[in-house]
Amino acid sequence: MVARLRRRTATGKRLHILRTLTCSKSVQRKSITMDALLYIHKLKLKLEAIKREVASLVARKREYLSVMKQLQLPKKEVKVEKAEKGVLVRVRCEKGGDKLVSILEVFEEMGLIVLNARVSSNMYFAMEAVVVAEEEQHALHVKSIAEAVIKAIER
Repeated sequence: MVARLRRRTATGKRLHILRTLTCSKSVQRKSITMDALLYIHKLKLKLEAIKREVASLVARKREYLSVMKQLQLPKKEVKVEKAEKGVLVRVRCEKGGDKLVSILEVFEEMGLIVLNARVSSNMYFAMEAVVVAEEEQHALHVKSIAEAVIKAIER
């Protein structure tokens, strides 16, 4: 008799907990059980929706990363062109190191003066500069300037 009473109270406690978790308003054992099953079914549906959303986000992330990979600049890009007042030097490469200092040292060694320069290092290192020879007797060779700048970047 005592064991039966204990089982009843334990079952009553479990049903009370189940009622609280599922927000069931029923008092009958069968109704509480049905409400719990319905609650579990709704949770499964929500879980499936979340899994689909996560899969969608992962696919978007992969797509974004592949687009970013395609947009990445080459490791080194140096363009040297003749301009009105000297030579226009454009440099783009990955960030890191003292690239600006190295490039300016190369210009100094070659006897070049920087008239105008723009430098950016947000996502990558970029520089655009107009350089002229110190003395008018020096001829500016586009190919030699490009090679010297590439060597400076590699240092």
